[in-house]
Amino acid sequence: MVFGRSIRARMTIATVVVFGAVVLLGVLTISLGYPMRARADLVQRVDDASRNLALTITEHRFNGPIPPRKNVYLLQIVNSDGHVLAASAELAGRPPLTRAWPRKGDFRVETRVCPGRCMIVVGMSSPASAYGSVVAYAALREPFLLHAPFLPLMLAAFGAVLVALVGWGAWYGVGRVLAPVERIRVGLDRIRAQDLSRRVDVPDTQDEVAELAATVNATLERLEDAVARHRRFVSDASHELRTPITGLLVRLEAGLADPNEDEWRAAIKDAERLSDIVHDLLLMARLDAGVQPEQERIELGKLVEEEVSRQSCRLPLTMDVEPGLYVRGNRLRLARLLTNLLSNADRYGNSRVWISVRGWADQAVVEVLDDGPGIPEEMRDRVFERFTRLDHTRSRDTGGTGLGLPIARDIAKAHGGTLEIGAGPGARMILRLPKSPPAPDATRL
Repeated sequence: MVFGRSIRARMTIATVVVFGAVVLLGVLTISLGYPMRARADLVQRVDDASRNLALTITEHRFNGPIPPRKNVYLLQIVNSDGHVLAASAELAGRPPLTRAWPRKGDFRVETRVCPGRCMIVVGMSSPASAYGSVVAYAALREPFLLHAPFLPLMLAAFGAVLVALVGWGAWYGVGRVLAPVERIRVGLDRIRAQDLSRRVDVPDTQDEVAELAATVNATLERLEDAVARHRRFVSDASHELRTPITGLLVRLEAGLADPNEDEWRAAIKDAERLSDIVHDLLLMARLDAGVQPEQERIELGKLVEEEVSRQSCRLPLTMDVEPGLYVRGNRLRLARLLTNLLSNADRYGNSRVWISVRGWADQAVVEVLDDGPGIPEEMRDRVFERFTRLDHTRSRDTGGTGLGLPIARDIAKAHGGTLEIGAGPGARMILRLPKSPPAPDATRL
């Protein structure tokens, strides 16, 4: 499998790209936002301490070190000459924190002092203090993370490790999810047309992959059945075609050697049988291909009467037709269905054939009954298999192709109906088709 087209690779790359972009945005936000927020917090604390100190010295002087203000421990009071008049204990004996002085018209000064570790310094002017005109300074040292590249580097390293872990997790996770699919693919790749009996393993996860494997097995089962039916059909067709072709050749050769009218008539009969088989095979092929011819609204009783009048039957036929039963379908194919049923009954009946057409609920039901030997119950499904003729139970053979009933059932199914064999002393063929309500103004589908 090409790596660039692999679902596993694409999912991993997409996860890494998306998650990496999120991590990068987070690193940039923290790297830029944290110093600004932290420095603003320091300035606010120092400003509050300086303001508090300036208000305090308006009333009295300090007799010792300046006590902390607002948790700020670096405090100084400096006059305009730059002399330190009072200081906190940590700044005792130290020079002024800064030379910055409020500008004229302003009472506050803010600066950043970096003799070593940087400090934020805020000075508040107090012109009428107990010390005279002075500036009260307060300062806080900046945290280490504010003046070193450690924070961005640490965040970048942590983000890279996190993205790598997420990428590995995506690769591993997607691989685990797709592992059953890969096994299904390998299993399918091992299946060949010569052996369709193999099946893929169905995992016991009861998830979508298990459903996929079950569907694949069901499809393979249908494919195996279709291939088996195709092979059987080809074998049977070749056998059925070989018999009339061989007979035709023999009779033609006999006719050439000794011209005889009976031989020529027999040859014509073999040719007609061969033609019938070919036509039936073509119709079966169209039905298997699902070709849908044009359909129309048909009165079933009249169609039955028309087909009966066209037939040259060996046996007398009794009809019981209910008028006004309409179905939707293709006239030629429904006529072929009825012809096959009538021909089958006439071929195997002993003395008479009965046909009835009646309505039942939302169905139109056609029954064709003969008084022949009938079909055993255990054999009633086999007669609908192609090229099947049950010679042991219906011994009379007048040249059928073995495709009449299979074609009839396929036509019935194509029209949304059914064809089955019912109980009876003879063979009872029951055709059911969906009824169509009368609609004289709509003769086309």
